[in-house]
Formats: sequence, C-alpha cells, structure tokens
Amino acid sequence: MLLLTNAHIYTLDSHQPTAHALAIEFGRVLAVGTEDFIRAEFGARGKELDLNGRTIIPGLTDSHLHFKQYALSLQNVDCETTTLAECLRRVAERARHTPGGEWVLGHGWNQNEWRDCTGGQDGFPSAALLDNIAHPVYLTAKSVHAGWANTAALRLAGITAQTPDPEGGQIQRDAQGKPTGILLEGAMGLVSGAIPQLGPEQVLQAMRAAQEVLWGMGLTGIHDFDRRDSFSALQTLHGRGELGLRVVKTIPVEDLAHAIGVGLRSGFGDDFLRIGMVKAFADGALGPHTAAMFQPYVEEPENRGMLLLDSEEILEFGRQAVENGLGLTIHAIGDRANHEVLNAYAGLRGHERALGLPHLRHRIEHVQILHPDDFPRLAELGVIASMQPIHATSDMIAADRFWGERSQYGYAWRELLYLNTALAFGSDAPVDSPNPFWGIHAAVTRRRADGSPGPEGWYPAQRLTRLEALQGYTTGAAYAAGMENRLGQLSPGFLADLLVLDTDPFTCEPDALRDIRPVGVMVGGEWKIETE
Repeated sequence: MLLLTNAHIYTLDSHQPTAHALAIEFGRVLAVGTEDFIRAEFGARGKELDLNGRTIIPGLTDSHLHFKQYALSLQNVDCETTTLAECLRRVAERARHTPGGEWVLGHGWNQNEWRDCTGGQDGFPSAALLDNIAHPVYLTAKSVHAGWANTAALRLAGITAQTPDPEGGQIQRDAQGKPTGILLEGAMGLVSGAIPQLGPEQVLQAMRAAQEVLWGMGLTGIHDFDRRDSFSALQTLHGRGELGLRVVKTIPVEDLAHAIGVGLRSGFGDDFLRIGMVKAFADGALGPHTAAMFQPYVEEPENRGMLLLDSEEILEFGRQAVENGLGLTIHAIGDRANHEVLNAYAGLRGHERALGLPHLRHRIEHVQILHPDDFPRLAELGVIASMQPIHATSDMIAADRFWGERSQYGYAWRELLYLNTALAFGSDAPVDSPNPFWGIHAAVTRRRADGSPGPEGWYPAQRLTRLEALQGYTTGAAYAAGMENRLGQLSPGFLADLLVLDTDPFTCEPDALRDIRPVGVMVGGEWKIETE
C-alpha cells in the first residue's frame, strides 16, 4: 500500500473535489481525504510518500490519437514550418543522411501557414519543388488529409496522367492533366501503399518509444484511431506486459463485417485494451478545403468540399453495427458533414428504440463547424462531441480565410457545453501535438503560444474554464470510453492513474498552462515516471 501525503489533490470527483492525501492498493485508489484520516486508517500498513505540497490530478486521456502514425512520425522529417523554404531545407537535410534509393518521409506541412508564396495550384506545393532530391519523397500534410509527393514517388506509385481518381479521393492535376504531386483524401493511399512497410518489431520499438513520450506529457490513456496493424501491435505489447497506456481501439468501417463475424462488441477487453467504436469518414478537412460545407469556401464558388458519406450511407452500416453491439464514431468537420451525421444518428436512435437495443455512446470526431440549427442536436441525441481544442488555435487563420464569418460557429466548446453536450478532448496526433496541456491552454485562452490573435483569444465567447477543459481529458474521456465508473477521477475504487505536476493548473497564469510538466506519472498504481 502506498500513501501519498502533503499534496494538493484535485480529484475531479464533484462530491469531494479536493484532498491532501490518498491511499493506493492493488492498482486502485483505496481512500482519499485529509492527511490525518489517511494516516490514522492506513499508516500502520502503508508506505508514505511526502509530496511537499505538489499538485496531483487524475491521469489524462487523449480521446483521438493515431498511435502508430504518431510513433512513426517521431522518426520522420518535421515539416511543420512557417515557410516553404524551411520545409524544403529540412527535407534536403534528411535526404543527405538517407541511403540511396530509400524513401524520405515527413509530416506536418500546411500551405496555409507558409509566409512565402508557393506559386502552386490553389496555394499547394508541387512535385517539382522536391525533384532535386535524389530519393522518392512523400510528405503528409498536418491535416493528414493531403499528401505531397515528388516525381520519383509518383513513378513508384504508378501515378500518371491516365491514373483515375480513386473513390473518395482526388489526384490534383495541372491544366494539361499531369499530376502536380498533391494527393487528396483517398488518393493518398496510392503513394503510401508503395512505401516499404516496417516489420512488426520495428513498429513495436517505435510504439514503445512513443509511449514514453506520451507519459512525459501527462497522458495515461488514449483512444487509438489507427488500423489493424496498430491493433495487432497493441495486442503484442499487452501480451508482453509492456502496454502502459489505457487504450480504447476503434474499428475501421471497412472491417465492420469482420468484427461482426467474430462477435466483437464495444467495450470488449480489459482496462488496458478494449474495443471502442466503428470509425468512418463523412468528409475531409479544412486545410485541403475538403471539409463538406453547405456554402462554398471563400473565393472558391465551386468548392463545397467532399462529402464522403451521406446520412443514408451511414444508416446502412450503422444499423448493422448497433444490432451487433458496436457504436459509431464518425469523422465530420464541415457543417454539412456534421448535419448528415446527425441525421444518421437520429435515425439510429429510432432504430435502437424500435428494436429495444441499448443507446450506444455514438460520437462525432472533430465537430469543427456546425450550422446554427444543429447545435442542440448532439445533446438531444446523446451524441458525444470528440473535439481537439488545439485545432482551434492551429486552424484559426485558415478558418477565417476559408470560412469567413461562419467561423463564429466553429470549435464551439462553450456553446456545446452550455447545451449539455458530452465533450471528450484529444489532439488527433500526429495532426497536432498530443501534449494535453497545450490543449488545455488552447481551450482556456483560445490563443497560440505567441499570444496571437490577442489577449482575449479567437472568438473568446467559446473559451472554457480550467475545470471544464480538464474534464475533457478526464471525466469526459472516461465517459466516451464507457469507463466513467473507474477512470477519470481520483475516488475510492477508481484506477490509480494520476499525475504529479510541477505547477498547479488552477492557480497559475493562463499562459503557464502550456508549460506544465508532470514530474510523476502513475498508471494502475505503478510509477511510469517516478516522482522525486
């Protein structure tokens, strides 16, 4: 038994919000209270650790993260730059240290953030800019909804002027019909499929390293949105006793028939690895202008984005899912995509009622912009808004530029919370950093690290309190996982997942939220980062 004393504990339990000591046994919280109470009840048989007044909060969960992609991205070129020139310099530098013939991979470029002009189609870069590099080069955009390949990579992927656009994707072409090197949505798979894949042990090694990075940021759990090979690797780590994050694993919609065939249900598994929801995409993303909108993008009168699924298509596979105990989680960024998903969920709720099925915890991933009429519908339908606060500060310039005045209905956490919508927060890493304190800072301030756009933040009416922001990564994430009876707060009987922090997030200056660092990380009563 371990006793943590002389601490300032924020439990996230509304019945006992704060405490100064707690007792841990068999991986769970045994008791929470005053130092006198904890010592009197358990002092004779417990080892006491004095925390010298430090702050303790529950462990944090990222409710939307691509674990394998993030792990591998740590090995790739960081293309998140403010200029095209710097992005090209970093790629060239990596190429100089890459053996001949091997691929150069990178992630994070965003043409909307570059200060220097690209001169390309719709502001996108071109293959020609990378053709002086004697390697096949493939760089995924920050949104992960666009890819940028050089001519060598296009050749290896077999992409020519005669290659048709794949379903749900687009090969960007110049006036002569020649591919420019930019691949949107489903077309990205044409190049990614040509890249030699790492072996299973290499993937495991990358995941182990990434797990330590996530602990260092304060994450003790994730909801993973990668595919079968990620799930396979996670099972291997779990079987070896090396999985130290609590993982909820989504199922790609294309694997729905397989999941039904073997009888998988949402919630199956244990407290470290369990089945989540069935994931599908209703549209693209803001960055490449593929998020499905009711009205055109500013200065693009013909572009309303790409609607990949309408409500009837979602209902078709959604009925199969719910009849077999599997909930849905649908990617929807644009206002039209969110509208279609909500229409589908309204139909699914009716289907559940008609068949006497339980109301599963369906989710929408991102909910970046809603039509004003749709705001109340998430709470009315019991749909969870799985959102990424850091996206608001990353996207604010692009949102104002391409959505104009509609941005007032974007990233609207306060409005959704006011309407009693359940919120779960994450990062969509590697789209953005999985550092949850960066997300909390964004939710509270709606400002970037440099203070822009100003002291009040971007659309400040949507800011959250510190408690509300923290709940998105704790109690909200636990509810979305169906684990609210044992995760997300520090209460008797709950899993002993906690952080010891170097700064109190409730009393520090708002800008200091971004710099908070855990000095101790515990998962299931075991220190992953041992506090001094």
